[in-house]
Amino acid sequence: MKLKNVSFSSRAVVEDPFSWAYELEDHGYTGWEIVQEGTQCLTGETITHVQEIRDTTNLELTLHLPFSDMNLAGLNTGIRNEVLCQMKDFLKIASDFVELAVIHPGYLSPHGAQLPDLAWKTNIESLQSICDFAADCGITIAVENMPEVPKIFGKYPQEMLQMVEEVNRDNVGLTLDIGHANTIGKGKGTEIMDDFLKMYKGRISHVHLHDNMGKKDEHLPLGKGNVDWKRVMDSLSNYKSRFVTEVNCVDEGVESLAFLKSL
Repeated sequence: MKLKNVSFSSRAVVEDPFSWAYELEDHGYTGWEIVQEGTQCLTGETITHVQEIRDTTNLELTLHLPFSDMNLAGLNTGIRNEVLCQMKDFLKIASDFVELAVIHPGYLSPHGAQLPDLAWKTNIESLQSICDFAADCGITIAVENMPEVPKIFGKYPQEMLQMVEEVNRDNVGLTLDIGHANTIGKGKGTEIMDDFLKMYKGRISHVHLHDNMGKKDEHLPLGKGNVDWKRVMDSLSNYKSRFVTEVNCVDEGVESLAFLKSL
């Protein structure tokens, strides 16, 4: 399989990312998805490194907005406002070099679990606020489906479609995370995967690639779990936007690229 539009993303956010970002093109990657966590966060100190990468490589940069301690469905207004403020700050900082940002939906806090309809409404309003800000920055917001973890929004394809429809913004799209989809159904991921691929058809803005054994979100290199990658990639043959391998290190990324080429 020949793929030109493949980006690398690393979950390792406690090491210096700028020591390996320059290697990505040598390994066959054409993009880097910057995770707004830990050492990869865009700050006054790190932004110069990112600008240098933009100026000295041909990598296409995308953004993964932060997810640790971030709840778009939170019912504590002060804390949720701070979450939105931080999301918007990252979008503003990145607006010179990214056109797409991935975001996780919110989840049910103990309070939210008692008022799930209000939490859902809050999640929608948060996404609308972020999309409106992102539109002024020229950025598409791609909402990502979630893995099998308790009390989180966005695990199922119909739920994700409803979410995006209710957000109702021109710059909102869908990130299809294959590894996350594979965890839904306690190891019976094939049926759910087919639902995602059918329901999302023609509506996908972004695709994340990683593997697992169908029971938990492991972010294994492609081919090390039970995802039927030939079936998935054949179903995505008309998809023209960016794929992103989400693994732990560059070596696992290289392994994943080699696996994709072998399909």
